[in-house]
Amino acid sequence: MRPTAQSSKLVKLVVLALLGTISLVLFFLNFPLPFLPPYLKIDFSEVPALMAALIFSPVAGIIVEGIKNLLYLVVSGAGDPIGVASNFFAGVMFVVPVAVLYHRSKGVKSVVSGLVTGTIVMAIGMSVLNYYLILPAYAWFTGAPEMAATTVKWITVSGGVLPFNMIKGVIVGVLFVPVFIKMKAWIEQKQTNLAA
Repeated sequence: MRPTAQSSKLVKLVVLALLGTISLVLFFLNFPLPFLPPYLKIDFSEVPALMAALIFSPVAGIIVEGIKNLLYLVVSGAGDPIGVASNFFAGVMFVVPVAVLYHRSKGVKSVVSGLVTGTIVMAIGMSVLNYYLILPAYAWFTGAPEMAATTVKWITVSGGVLPFNMIKGVIVGVLFVPVFIKMKAWIEQKQTNLAA
Protein backbone atom coordinates (compact mmCIF):
# COMPACT_ATOMS: atom_id res chain seq x y z
CA MET A 1 0.00 0.00 0.00
CA ARG A 2 2.80 2.41 0.92
CA PRO A 3 4.74 2.20 -2.40
CA THR A 4 1.45 2.89 -4.25
CA ALA A 5 0.84 6.04 -2.19
CA GLN A 6 4.44 7.15 -2.77
CA SER A 7 4.31 6.49 -6.51
CA SER A 8 0.96 8.32 -6.67
CA LYS A 9 2.59 11.33 -4.97
CA LEU A 10 5.52 11.17 -7.38
CA VAL A 11 3.18 11.02 -10.40
CA LYS A 12 1.30 14.04 -9.03
CA LEU A 13 4.54 16.02 -8.56
CA VAL A 14 5.71 15.16 -12.09
CA VAL A 15 2.33 16.13 -13.58
CA LEU A 16 2.27 19.45 -11.67
CA ALA A 17 5.86 20.27 -12.71
CA LEU A 18 5.00 19.46 -16.34
CA LEU A 19 1.82 21.57 -16.26
CA GLY A 20 3.76 24.42 -14.62
CA THR A 21 6.32 24.30 -17.45
CA ILE A 22 3.60 24.21 -20.13
CA SER A 23 1.97 27.15 -18.34
CA LEU A 24 5.24 29.11 -18.59
CA VAL A 25 5.47 28.44 -22.35
CA LEU A 26 1.86 29.63 -22.80
CA PHE A 27 2.68 32.69 -20.67
CA PHE A 28 5.18 33.81 -23.33
CA LEU A 29 2.59 33.42 -26.12
CA ASN A 30 0.71 36.60 -25.26
CA PHE A 31 -0.89 39.49 -27.11
CA PRO A 32 -2.11 42.97 -26.12
CA LEU A 33 -5.61 44.27 -26.74
CA PRO A 34 -5.62 47.39 -28.98
CA PHE A 35 -7.88 49.48 -26.70
CA LEU A 36 -6.08 48.72 -23.40
CA PRO A 37 -2.61 49.64 -22.04
CA PRO A 38 0.10 47.57 -23.83
CA TYR A 39 1.48 46.07 -20.59
CA LEU A 40 -1.83 44.22 -20.08
CA LYS A 41 -1.50 41.14 -22.28
CA ILE A 42 -3.80 38.17 -22.81
CA ASP A 43 -2.25 34.72 -22.45
CA PHE A 44 -3.56 31.19 -21.92
CA SER A 45 -1.22 30.14 -19.10
CA GLU A 46 -4.20 29.56 -16.76
CA VAL A 47 -5.34 26.55 -18.85
CA PRO A 48 -2.72 24.08 -17.41
CA ALA A 49 -3.47 25.40 -13.90
CA LEU A 50 -7.18 24.77 -14.51
CA MET A 51 -6.40 21.21 -15.68
CA ALA A 52 -4.35 20.55 -12.52
CA ALA A 53 -7.08 22.03 -10.32
CA LEU A 54 -9.75 19.82 -11.93
CA ILE A 55 -7.69 16.61 -11.91
CA PHE A 56 -6.37 17.02 -8.35
CA SER A 57 -7.64 19.94 -6.23
CA PRO A 58 -7.71 23.75 -6.01
CA VAL A 59 -4.30 23.57 -4.26
CA ALA A 60 -2.81 21.82 -7.32
CA GLY A 61 -3.96 24.74 -9.49
CA ILE A 62 -2.28 27.18 -7.07
CA ILE A 63 0.94 25.10 -7.22
CA VAL A 64 0.97 25.22 -11.04
CA GLU A 65 0.47 29.01 -10.91
CA GLY A 66 3.36 29.19 -8.42
CA ILE A 67 5.65 27.01 -10.57
CA LYS A 68 4.88 29.14 -13.67
CA ASN A 69 5.66 32.40 -11.90
CA LEU A 70 8.80 31.10 -10.14
CA LEU A 71 10.12 29.77 -13.47
CA TYR A 72 9.31 33.11 -15.07
CA LEU A 73 11.26 34.93 -12.33
CA VAL A 74 14.27 32.68 -13.03
CA VAL A 75 14.02 32.99 -16.82
CA SER A 76 13.38 36.75 -16.86
CA GLY A 77 16.05 37.52 -14.26
CA ALA A 78 13.54 38.88 -11.71
CA GLY A 79 13.20 42.20 -13.52
CA ASP A 80 9.64 42.79 -12.35
CA PRO A 81 8.72 40.88 -9.16
CA ILE A 82 5.57 42.96 -8.61
CA GLY A 83 4.18 42.05 -12.05
CA VAL A 84 4.97 38.39 -11.37
CA ALA A 85 3.22 38.51 -7.97
CA SER A 86 0.25 40.22 -9.65
CA ASN A 87 0.04 37.47 -12.27
CA PHE A 88 0.13 34.82 -9.52
CA PHE A 89 -2.72 36.43 -7.57
CA ALA A 90 -4.81 36.88 -10.72
CA GLY A 91 -4.30 33.22 -11.67
CA VAL A 92 -5.25 31.98 -8.20
CA MET A 93 -8.38 34.16 -8.11
CA PHE A 94 -9.44 32.76 -11.48
CA VAL A 95 -8.56 29.06 -11.00
CA VAL A 96 -9.72 28.42 -7.41
CA PRO A 97 -13.45 29.22 -7.91
CA VAL A 98 -13.55 26.94 -10.99
CA ALA A 99 -11.93 24.08 -9.06
CA VAL A 100 -14.12 24.52 -5.95
CA LEU A 101 -17.37 24.52 -7.95
CA TYR A 102 -16.21 21.62 -10.14
CA HIS A 103 -15.27 19.40 -7.19
CA ARG A 104 -18.69 20.04 -5.60
CA SER A 105 -20.58 18.66 -8.58
CA LYS A 106 -18.44 17.45 -11.46
CA GLY A 107 -19.73 18.44 -14.87
CA VAL A 108 -19.73 21.01 -17.66
CA LYS A 109 -22.29 23.23 -15.87
CA SER A 110 -20.12 23.51 -12.75
CA VAL A 111 -17.06 24.35 -14.90
CA VAL A 112 -18.99 27.09 -16.76
CA SER A 113 -20.37 28.59 -13.53
CA GLY A 114 -16.86 28.32 -12.04
CA LEU A 115 -15.38 30.20 -15.02
CA VAL A 116 -18.02 32.95 -14.69
CA THR A 117 -17.41 33.18 -10.92
CA GLY A 118 -13.62 33.07 -11.41
CA THR A 119 -13.78 35.88 -13.98
CA ILE A 120 -15.81 38.09 -11.62
CA VAL A 121 -13.58 37.27 -8.61
CA MET A 122 -10.42 37.93 -10.65
CA ALA A 123 -11.72 41.20 -12.13
CA ILE A 124 -12.95 42.64 -8.83
CA GLY A 125 -10.14 41.13 -6.72
CA MET A 126 -7.38 42.41 -9.01
CA SER A 127 -9.02 45.84 -9.18
CA VAL A 128 -8.98 46.10 -5.36
CA LEU A 129 -5.45 44.65 -5.11
CA ASN A 130 -4.14 47.03 -7.79
CA TYR A 131 -5.73 50.07 -6.21
CA TYR A 132 -4.57 49.42 -2.64
CA LEU A 133 -1.41 47.33 -3.01
CA ILE A 134 0.04 46.61 -6.47
CA LEU A 135 0.05 50.13 -7.97
CA PRO A 136 1.48 51.77 -4.80
CA ALA A 137 4.12 48.98 -4.64
CA TYR A 138 4.91 49.51 -8.33
CA ALA A 139 5.21 53.27 -7.78
CA TRP A 140 7.65 52.65 -4.94
CA PHE A 141 9.60 49.98 -6.91
CA THR A 142 10.00 52.13 -10.04
CA GLY A 143 10.45 55.42 -8.18
CA ALA A 144 7.40 56.97 -9.86
CA PRO A 145 5.26 58.36 -7.00
CA GLU A 146 2.71 59.81 -9.46
CA MET A 147 1.54 56.22 -10.10
CA ALA A 148 0.27 56.08 -6.51
CA ALA A 149 -1.89 59.19 -6.94
CA THR A 150 -5.60 58.51 -6.39
CA THR A 151 -6.67 59.77 -9.85
CA VAL A 152 -4.00 57.73 -11.66
CA LYS A 153 -4.93 54.61 -9.68
CA TRP A 154 -8.63 55.10 -10.39
CA ILE A 155 -8.06 55.59 -14.15
CA THR A 156 -5.66 52.61 -14.31
CA VAL A 157 -8.08 50.30 -12.48
CA SER A 158 -11.35 51.37 -14.14
CA GLY A 159 -9.92 51.88 -17.62
CA GLY A 160 -7.38 49.05 -17.67
CA VAL A 161 -7.29 46.42 -14.91
CA LEU A 162 -11.05 45.81 -14.55
CA PRO A 163 -11.97 45.50 -18.26
CA PHE A 164 -8.76 43.56 -19.00
CA ASN A 165 -9.47 40.88 -16.39
CA MET A 166 -13.11 40.59 -17.48
CA ILE A 167 -12.06 40.14 -21.12
CA LYS A 168 -9.24 37.73 -20.20
CA GLY A 169 -11.63 35.60 -18.13
CA VAL A 170 -14.13 35.44 -21.00
CA ILE A 171 -11.47 34.58 -23.62
CA VAL A 172 -9.82 31.88 -21.47
CA GLY A 173 -13.25 30.53 -20.49
CA VAL A 174 -14.45 30.32 -24.11
CA LEU A 175 -11.25 28.44 -25.00
CA PHE A 176 -11.34 26.17 -21.94
CA VAL A 177 -14.94 24.90 -22.12
CA PRO A 178 -14.48 22.96 -25.41
CA VAL A 179 -11.08 21.70 -24.15
CA PHE A 180 -12.77 20.46 -20.96
CA ILE A 181 -15.63 18.80 -22.87
CA LYS A 182 -13.12 16.95 -25.09
CA MET A 183 -10.95 15.94 -22.12
CA LYS A 184 -13.71 15.29 -19.55
CA ALA A 185 -13.45 11.48 -19.83
CA TRP A 186 -9.65 11.65 -19.60
CA ILE A 187 -9.79 13.92 -16.52
CA GLU A 188 -12.24 11.55 -14.80
CA GLN A 189 -10.03 8.56 -15.69
CA LYS A 190 -6.98 10.33 -14.17
CA GLN A 191 -8.98 11.08 -11.01
CA THR A 192 -9.96 7.40 -10.75
CA ASN A 193 -6.40 6.18 -11.37
CA LEU A 194 -4.95 8.53 -8.78
CA ALA A 195 -7.62 7.66 -6.21
CA ALA A 196 -7.00 3.92 -6.67
